[in-house]
Amino acid sequence: MRVAHFDCFSGISGNMVLGALLDAGVPIEPIQAALASLQLPLRLEVRTVQRAGFRAVHVEVHAEEQPSHHRYVEEIEQLIRRAAVTPTQRELALKILHRLAQAESHVHGIAVERVHLHEVGALDSIADILGAAVAIDLLGVQQFTSSPVPTGRGTVQTAHGLMPVPTPGTLALLQGVPLAPSDVEYELTTPTGAAILTSVVQHYTATPAMRVERVGHGAGTKNFLDRPNILRVWVGESAQTQPGNFYEGDFVVVLETNLDDVTPEVLAYCQERLLQHGAMDVFISSGLMKKGRLGYRVTVLAPPALVASLQEVLFRETGTLGIRRSWCERVKLPRQYVQHQIDRHRVQFSQARLPDGTPVGKPEYEDCARTARETNLPLRQVMLDCYARMVSPSLANNNAPPITAAQDEATPPSTEVAQSAHAGPTGQQSSD
Repeated sequence: MRVAHFDCFSGISGNMVLGALLDAGVPIEPIQAALASLQLPLRLEVRTVQRAGFRAVHVEVHAEEQPSHHRYVEEIEQLIRRAAVTPTQRELALKILHRLAQAESHVHGIAVERVHLHEVGALDSIADILGAAVAIDLLGVQQFTSSPVPTGRGTVQTAHGLMPVPTPGTLALLQGVPLAPSDVEYELTTPTGAAILTSVVQHYTATPAMRVERVGHGAGTKNFLDRPNILRVWVGESAQTQPGNFYEGDFVVVLETNLDDVTPEVLAYCQERLLQHGAMDVFISSGLMKKGRLGYRVTVLAPPALVASLQEVLFRETGTLGIRRSWCERVKLPRQYVQHQIDRHRVQFSQARLPDGTPVGKPEYEDCARTARETNLPLRQVMLDCYARMVSPSLANNNAPPITAAQDEATPPSTEVAQSAHAGPTGQQSSD
């Protein structure tokens, strides 16, 4: 599988993304043609520069429009819809724009259609959004990952006055994204860069399992003396099964709260709601709390992008006054989802192998329960047959004819599975 990794050790901005993708081999002509179709007074200047002694590609947008000319979201959306780009490129550009608009709507407390995007409305940001969408599509990868993101610190002058770094819009866009510490007194990550990143990245990891074929270097505008202000994009093939680099990795967020004033029925309902909202797993343990009260600890494994919504469910359903939150790096076995035939019934399995080839996995409970009901067999017998089939099809104890290769085919991935190799059969990520 073709993959790309954003190494954001010095943050990310729209022109850094463009520069890195061009340096990684994306041709500039389709990007220039897309921007020319907007019929706006802008042009790209692409040149090779040095950043703290390292070569990188810097992209600068030259626009004749006055900075005071700002556009509303709807006007920018119409520009993108008229652009001469493919449907995939148009969809991605609109996705990036809408993420920006929703972040501004949130921080200013107004409806999206009333958002007046100052910096985003400028021509250079429009060029960054559309140009990045075209370049990302032309890169031809199926999955994007990113390192934790440094935002910088200090203050920056904006259309709304002097603002802290990260700005409110950038911080809203980076909710659920692991951040990296930084001692740089500068805005390393811009709203446009954050919107592009969070529109395409599925997983955040310091070092992905991949075979790197080429690296693109995109230069930021500022040239620091003590570090290269560069965004690196690694492009290559997934290498999840390479010896010595067998395991997959990503980040998860662990949410925990202690409760001593809720009933088991409330906890069961809360657990159900959390899973419906995308929690990877929810488990509840009991214990003795202060003053001798019996209580419960609710632990939620959450995808980073869903932390805010899952916290809301916890607060609303349990009445807790606080939630502990921690980032964890996770190591996993590469897995796949396949179907086996057990007593003429299809049962879906999550299946993996250890580096030495030993099979591990389990059948899906709902499929086993359905098979047990339909065949009037004990559930434990169905599950034993399933585990035997996972180890060796010839060991399964059932009356079905021998399983052929055509019958043991992989389950066609859903949209969610196609976007994430870690997604489970219901679209939720496995907790293991």
